[in-house]
Amino acid sequence: MEGLMSKLRNLDAYPKINEDFYSRTLSGGVITLASSVVMFLLFFSELRLYLHAVTETKLVVDTSRGETLRINFDVTFPALPCSILSLDAMDISGEQHLDVKHDIIKKRLDFHGNVIEARQDGIGAPKIEKPLQRHGGRLEHNETYCGSCYGAEASDEDCCNSCEDVREAYRKKGWAVTNPDLMDQCKREGFLQKIKDEEGEGCNIYGFLEVNKVAGNFHFAPGKSFQQSGVHVHDLLAFQKDSFNITHKINRLTFGEYFPGVVNPLDGVQWTQETPSGMYQYFIKVVPTVYTDVSGHTIQSNQFSVTEHFRGTDIGRLQSLPGVFFFYDLSPIKVTFTEEHVSFLHFLTNVCAIVGGVFTVSGILDTFIYHGQKAIKKKMEIGKFS
Repeated sequence: MEGLMSKLRNLDAYPKINEDFYSRTLSGGVITLASSVVMFLLFFSELRLYLHAVTETKLVVDTSRGETLRINFDVTFPALPCSILSLDAMDISGEQHLDVKHDIIKKRLDFHGNVIEARQDGIGAPKIEKPLQRHGGRLEHNETYCGSCYGAEASDEDCCNSCEDVREAYRKKGWAVTNPDLMDQCKREGFLQKIKDEEGEGCNIYGFLEVNKVAGNFHFAPGKSFQQSGVHVHDLLAFQKDSFNITHKINRLTFGEYFPGVVNPLDGVQWTQETPSGMYQYFIKVVPTVYTDVSGHTIQSNQFSVTEHFRGTDIGRLQSLPGVFFFYDLSPIKVTFTEEHVSFLHFLTNVCAIVGGVFTVSGILDTFIYHGQKAIKKKMEIGKFS
């Protein structure tokens, strides 16, 4: 047993020095104190990294198919009434959503930006069930009223009982409403008078769109949109105005859900021009993003970058449609953010490296200072130090 203990003793890599041979110095004490502070700071920094999750970022090819893209928006037009503001969305697959009203809220604003009214429907009074006449003829007995569409009926059974119905029928035909006062429904509901009453008001429109996950655009513009000879146009003649002030502020624009760390470059952007009537264009590159937190909860969202452009209505060339247009395209690369904690073994390894490294460097520095002082002192004793 004694022989075994002796062999183990010979394996000691840390031979002990008798305390009688210790020599403590002032420089050694200062270095020990400084190294202890450094060890503590580095240990505390490593402990914070261990307790807080770190985010790992990866780039992968987006192979998802058949998904939809949710666009959340909140835009304020300080000089454009809600009555004439419409929202359209279309994509390269050919799908179109014209004059979108579902999931959209409009707030009428006065000159100072205060909310007058919030509504979800479009312009026009409630539908009149028993107005004047049936397609120009007289009602007989208790016959149900069916208002005229003024030539825009798809069949004899079609009815337009409100100004909005007439405008919608015209839109489907690709026609523009030139003078609403010539239509009984619009005249009765005071279409033009309503436009005049809201003159000088603004509009805050917010909500969301569900679109196909392909390149496309959505835009806010005055008037009801329709297709004419394969071209997307808006009916502006009905409002009897020469120009529209499209000054606007984007309070919020996101593609998908919020996730920690996301930056939306258009939030709070306000763009004004000396000639506010024109086409404001935003070209957006959408990057699909997947965020996974430490608990394993995954958020499917998007980030985006944007380029801005303004096209005015110059005389002598084709006039631009006044409005705010958002053209978006999707990146084929997906970004994944994954939150995870550092493993305890990794934390322990780093702590040992910190303690050992600082201790070793401090020992080397102390040895260098100690032997340097001895050499200088010895030269001074023999008078060779100058």
